[in-house]
Amino acid sequence: MNTRPVIETSSNPVALSASFNQDASCFAVGLDTGFCIFNSEPCQLRVSRDFNAGIGAVQMLGKANFIALIGGGKQPKFPQNKVIIWDDAKQKVAIQLPVLTTVRSVRLSRTHIAIVLQNSVRVYKFQSPPELWAVFETADNPLGLCCLTAKTLAFPGRTPGQVQLVELSTGNVSIIPAHGSSLRAIDISRDGDILATASETGTLVRVFATSNCAKIAELRRGVDHATIYSLAIAPSGQLLAVTSDKSTLHIFDIPHPTKPPRSAAVNGSPRLTSTGGGGGSPVVSDADPSQKWGILGRIPLLPRVFSDIYSFASAHFEIGDEPLYGSSTPLNSEATFRPPKGIIGWTSDHSLVVIGAGRDGRWEKFVIAEGEDGRRYCVRDGWKRYLGVT
Repeated sequence: MNTRPVIETSSNPVALSASFNQDASCFAVGLDTGFCIFNSEPCQLRVSRDFNAGIGAVQMLGKANFIALIGGGKQPKFPQNKVIIWDDAKQKVAIQLPVLTTVRSVRLSRTHIAIVLQNSVRVYKFQSPPELWAVFETADNPLGLCCLTAKTLAFPGRTPGQVQLVELSTGNVSIIPAHGSSLRAIDISRDGDILATASETGTLVRVFATSNCAKIAELRRGVDHATIYSLAIAPSGQLLAVTSDKSTLHIFDIPHPTKPPRSAAVNGSPRLTSTGGGGGSPVVSDADPSQKWGILGRIPLLPRVFSDIYSFASAHFEIGDEPLYGSSTPLNSEATFRPPKGIIGWTSDHSLVVIGAGRDGRWEKFVIAEGEDGRRYCVRDGWKRYLGVT
């Protein structure tokens, strides 16, 4: 009797990875046959490149012609220990950056290229030929966690649960002891002022000011263990979105170190008059997220779970039940892998998109709107299978 998991063998396209550009105006998808780039809102195909070979990860630089590629899939286009900077305007390889071990991820800015390996991050100056600027040791980083902005680089520290913050102008390194267990997700705000982190436990999200590494918020996703898929800070730096394997998208208010507190109402956001075109119903915590448990949150000596800050709104997103695929990506070198899901991109302060890879690659749009009761709701406003599968 054969009890091995079924490996998908269909000829339909498979998205090996998906990622947003810096402002989430586009997302790039690595396929087992090449790569595609889509507009985020509305979801429309912009670029499709067929290499007849696999691309395991694609990283954009805004909407510029330079795109970072890593080989993947059953028949990788490039070795998985090499980062390719592809010039899409000229349709050719502009830069090749070989390393000694498998690349877990890559990040681009206009001045730097960060290549993430299992136990180190190699930072190059973005020029031709590229110049190695620094190498930083890390704890095991199989997910390739790394954030790169114009002024800051963040990645796991040498000790599990720690974050290293590098100031690119000076090379100064700060260490943040964010969690007691290994990191699962990190994100930096677009202005570089805020860092959000989650660990493998998946119950708490912590928020830090990058200027002095002080913790400015601690947010509770839930009380039971979960695998965090994605963290994303809104353009204003005052909202945070979190997805997990519970198939739930959570929205939190977060403080910003240099901006006044956000009012309870969403200024300029749409009014909620129905459950939206996507058919999803909003799921909401109490109006005041700090009082999820009401008066229990103000009774001393009770467990902290009663006084923690919870999301002010949440919504269901689709994970699907996909089979194992017989290929490898830069994030998973085993013979089979499950495609990443729940990747978040904020297109504005009241609109965000959640995408997933795999054969059932989905795009889902959510809006944050104020209801007639004055509360804020997160509602699905549309969805699509971006690979064209019906």
